[in-house]
Amino acid sequence: MVILQWSKAQLVCLLILIYIGINYLREGNRLVKISSKCKCNPIFDMLFIVTEIAVLFDGITACTINYIDTIPRIVNLLMHLGMFISYQIYAALLFWYWVSVTVGIPKGKWVKALYILPSLVSVLLTIGFIKKLYFVQGVYTNYSMGIPVYICFITVAIYCLLTLALIVSKYRYISGKKGKNLIVCLIIIAIIMAFQIIFPECLISCIAATMVTLSIYLFMENADIYGLEHYQNEMVMGFATLVENKDDSTGGHIRRSSAYAVLIAKNLRKNKKYKNVITKDFLDNLVQSAPMHDVGKIGIPDAILQKPDKLTSEEFEKMKEHPVIGGKIIQDTFGHLFNGEYENMAYQVARYHHEKWNGRGYPEGLSKTDIPLCARIMAVADVFDAVSAKRCYRDALPLEECYNIIEKGRGTDFDPDIVDAFFLKREKIEEIYHNN
Repeated sequence: MVILQWSKAQLVCLLILIYIGINYLREGNRLVKISSKCKCNPIFDMLFIVTEIAVLFDGITACTINYIDTIPRIVNLLMHLGMFISYQIYAALLFWYWVSVTVGIPKGKWVKALYILPSLVSVLLTIGFIKKLYFVQGVYTNYSMGIPVYICFITVAIYCLLTLALIVSKYRYISGKKGKNLIVCLIIIAIIMAFQIIFPECLISCIAATMVTLSIYLFMENADIYGLEHYQNEMVMGFATLVENKDDSTGGHIRRSSAYAVLIAKNLRKNKKYKNVITKDFLDNLVQSAPMHDVGKIGIPDAILQKPDKLTSEEFEKMKEHPVIGGKIIQDTFGHLFNGEYENMAYQVARYHHEKWNGRGYPEGLSKTDIPLCARIMAVADVFDAVSAKRCYRDALPLEECYNIIEKGRGTDFDPDIVDAFFLKREKIEEIYHNN
């Protein structure tokens, strides 16, 4: 037990991580029971495992380095090699985690390669220079110095700077909760790194890794958050379907128009103009917001919604009130149950999805980019499904005619970029059409 006096901090951190791991596994089983769609981030799974390995090696080296007279140097070097590599991989995975939950993992191979390059180079350099590691006798404990130590700190610093660049460039598009957690994690790492550099004898790197992993688990990856999101989605879809049933629909319009909207947004993301705007948070909020676009129809009389003939001018004016009603419902009711980013997008989708690119829509007559992007996307998705599905007043139009309607509306009714994104993968459109 005397050996453990050198690794008290690492032992406490390891116990904390083991406790979190047990809860995480238990909650993972609970999530499967809630919904097969509620899955935690796989990058966090890898991050958690690497954190435990790094802290374990950290604890072992804290002991072995104080018995350099009895423990062979090769053993000390191998244990330190394991620790350095673990922390370097941890830094890379932490950065990848933040990218995945904010803007999404990039699809470009070169971008991925550039993100991985610092950790790959540092691992190879650490292996190559591990023999240059030397041990210093401190007042309270021995500690290691040399090129491998510098490489490890530089690697962590590089990924911290990359994360900082991510914050600066994307902060306006990152949700409040994620942005705050990301900044807190960076501050924790920066403070402990600085302390470790100034006082190398402290050996507290394990505390930074443990605190950051614990913070992500508590505020980003625990089952309560995923479960709450699942129930919120179910509530939104249930309420939207209830409203849609007023006009003799069965929920198909909600599923299809929402799927079209998400497809458009993903295709639009390939356009450089929208690459920084359509982030993972944007897509997540759109998934929840799209089903609410017609929620205002709850305030429209059934006689108008279910009328089998063409609406009179008075009836159509009444029908045109549903975007305003929908926006008010979301602000007064659903906005208090969800995050601010969702409330804002759901409001915009409900209120402005009947605005037109040329300014001749309703309720406010907005034009071009004055119309929120999410509403411009929803406008194309909503119209395409409206003309391609059977309604109480007419049969569904042939698909080619529906495509022609969207194409003719390019630059007049609809944003040209969004129409182009809609047609980018026509086979996906028809897959949604036939399967929903």
